[in-house]
Amino acid sequence: MSGGLLLVGASGLAREVIAAGITGVVGIVDDNEDLHGGDIEGVPVVGSIADAVTRDESLLVCVGPSASRRNVVRRLVKFGVTQERFAIYVARSARIGASSEIGPGSILLDGAVVTANATIGHHVVVMPNSTITHDCVLEDFATLASGVSLGGGTRIREAAYIGMNASIRQGVTIGREATVGMGAAVLADVPKEQTWAGVPARPLEVSE
Repeated sequence: MSGGLLLVGASGLAREVIAAGITGVVGIVDDNEDLHGGDIEGVPVVGSIADAVTRDESLLVCVGPSASRRNVVRRLVKFGVTQERFAIYVARSARIGASSEIGPGSILLDGAVVTANATIGHHVVVMPNSTITHDCVLEDFATLASGVSLGGGTRIREAAYIGMNASIRQGVTIGREATVGMGAAVLADVPKEQTWAGVPARPLEVSE
């Protein structure tokens, strides 16, 4: 494998990663053919996502929505990309405790703080100034927007999304593919696939 890095997805998240000072990026792949031959923040768009399969560089999937990011990774894996090819990016200003773990494909941007014995899974995205405290678990494809605060022992299950400046009480579990609205204060477990918002957070009514 070469020493270069490809960003997968010409997205706002890719721009965030570039702005945070990532090094070694040789190109971006994206399925929007109108972008091919152009550039994003000075980084050339060199082809489609499928082209990444036969190239040698490490890969960092920069697709913002959790479910969409999962779909892209599954597509790459189906065509033979191994987990070893997925890079980890931690911005220089992020702080990661020595006893915490970060899985392949995950992205932690500026000002993110991870303290003691936290576990961050594969392809997790942590946006700027989020705080992950002791014994938290973020499962694969979870997304924390900017300014999220997780109390100790919080569990964010697969592909859940936590909105900007939300706070999650210690010991609470956010269910698989659930959504927490921005500014919410979550004091109780959120079931899978539900959307909660408010202070304190409660499930949103689903209109017919």
